[in-house]
Amino acid sequence: MWENKYFYEGKLISTKENREYISSEAMLEKARQEGRILEGIVKMCDSQTLEMHIDLCGIDAVIPKEESVYGVPIKDIAIITRVGKPVAFKILEIGKNEKGKSYAILSRKEAQRECMENYLLDLVPGDIIPAKITHFEPFGAFVDVGCGVASLLCIDSISVSRISNPRDRFSPREELDVIVKSIDYETGRIYVSTKELFGTWEENASNFKVGQTVSGIVRSVESYGIFVELAPNLAGLAELKEGVFQGDACSVYIKSIMPEKMKIKLVIIDTHEAELSTRGKEKFFLDTENIKHIDYWKYSPDNCERVVETNFSEI
Repeated sequence: MWENKYFYEGKLISTKENREYISSEAMLEKARQEGRILEGIVKMCDSQTLEMHIDLCGIDAVIPKEESVYGVPIKDIAIITRVGKPVAFKILEIGKNEKGKSYAILSRKEAQRECMENYLLDLVPGDIIPAKITHFEPFGAFVDVGCGVASLLCIDSISVSRISNPRDRFSPREELDVIVKSIDYETGRIYVSTKELFGTWEENASNFKVGQTVSGIVRSVESYGIFVELAPNLAGLAELKEGVFQGDACSVYIKSIMPEKMKIKLVIIDTHEAELSTRGKEKFFLDTENIKHIDYWKYSPDNCERVVETNFSEI
């Protein structure tokens, strides 16, 4: 089992150890000799050279463009958008310029290389690791799984309940646990999932009873009915109702719950515009503080003919 010593960017910056190492030139030199990974805030990016500048105890520290990322093509926009944000780095050089002013050359690439070789490539499918949302695309969310190394959380791996955009489930810069879905050891690309952490059908359905009126989110309107999400891994089918649109928040009456068919029948009572800003952090059913790996997950109930499962040991 792996031991995580590498974190997504922003996790180390406020720690006592990081503050001590960036407190003086002598401590920076010590960090360089020890090969420490530190973090600092990017204060400025030069528009001509795309060098990232970090103020370390009054020393102008620079991450050259070629040292900005490891293992993937360097994109200008990816560098520019780091301004104002924390980055992980290792110190390559400390010296003085012709005016006698101290400078430092840093490498984010070397921090990512170490993270990849000593941590990420030792992971296996089924491992549960900490991550942080970096940005969204229509097809999924990108998460930082260590020192700025990006991993893709595909939209169909976010939850069982289907969503049209990852923003429907997560918030920008949200910190969360993810489960390693697959690793391409040749390219170093890592794909992750969260749907296995949101619980089985029975775990989610146990929070609801026939006869209750509860809240939900309209996820799709079809010719035969309206799918309403009750929880990230649980949706029910409501009868058609005029004036109901995808994305609406709604109150629904639960007519029936059928585990053998994984179905919940609903009646929409009322709808209103959803306010995503009031949505809290989604609940994981798995205790990710104590459980760091699973080999197998079965979503469907045992008495259901249709089997929905993930076998990480076979991926």
